[in-house]
Formats: sequence, C-alpha cells, structure tokens
Amino acid sequence: MSRNNVPSFADLLAGTRYSAVHLEMRDMYSVADEAEEFEHFKRTGILELDPTARWWPGWLGMVREAVGRGVVMRRARIVSEPVTDYIRWEHASTPLNLGAGELVRWLPRRQAVDIALPGADFWLFDGRIVQFNIFTGEGEWASPPKEFSHDPAVVALCASAFETVWERAVDHEKYAV
Repeated sequence: MSRNNVPSFADLLAGTRYSAVHLEMRDMYSVADEAEEFEHFKRTGILELDPTARWWPGWLGMVREAVGRGVVMRRARIVSEPVTDYIRWEHASTPLNLGAGELVRWLPRRQAVDIALPGADFWLFDGRIVQFNIFTGEGEWASPPKEFSHDPAVVALCASAFETVWERAVDHEKYAV
C-alpha cells in the first residue's frame, strides 16, 4: 500500500463488517497524549474514568458505532509479571473499553513463550488487512507509526497469533494486577 493511500484507523474500522482484533505486546507505551494522565495515576493511584475526558469520546464513539453494527471488537494484551505501572494504569482504564463494547483479555508473558508472534502490536480487520503499530524502543510512535499488509501469510500469522493468545488469556474481570 503506498504511503499516499494510507487509510486512517477510523476509515478501516468504518469499513469493517464483522471483526476487529487488537494484540498489544508492550509493557510500556510513552504516547504523548496519555502522559499527563499516566503521570497523575503514578503519583496518586487515581484514575478518572470519565468517558468524556481527553481522547476517550472519539475512541469510545468509534467502538460503540462498530459494535452497534455487529462488529466484534476484541483486544488481547500480553504482559510481563509483575506488571509495570503502565499496565496497572491500562488495567484500571479498561472498564471504559468494556463499557463501549470491546472484549478485553490479558495473558501473562510466560504463557505466550511458545506462540509465534509478529514483531509489533497490530489490528486485524475482518481477517483481511493488518495494521501494525510501530513504536520506538522508548514506547513513542515511530515514524512512520503504522505499516499495513494484505499479504495472506502475514494475515494468517496475525490471526493465528491473536486466536492463540485469546484462547489462553484471562477475561479482564478475572485478571488481577
């Protein structure tokens, strides 16, 4: 796919008919728009679960719209234990994802050692296109931040990895951090 025709996440999700799955494999992200809220959480242990704050309205609206038209959205996170402060923060904010209709599971990294995983976090839309999210070693968005593939072998690897993780993972409500 040429850089000139790079679809936005919103466009990909809007074109999705039945399934959007997301695999996250990092223990820490340093995305700028989360920094202030994450630092507050680290200092205080408090997270405001206001679905109208910050970036949440746009994200939760997209999820609700997709789920409302029958798209199943699943997110799986592979995490090291003990978990990092960032994962603790993500876990604390996950009820917002669930409330919008996402399904979320967690898998301790030691239970993923025998799974063939791609080298980056990804979204897979309708089992046809993969959007890889590329981060620097520090957890910031790389440049360019996304890569795409329609290659059947890449799609199959991502689908297999996600389904294996999903089968082994624990529902959010049962995973304690």
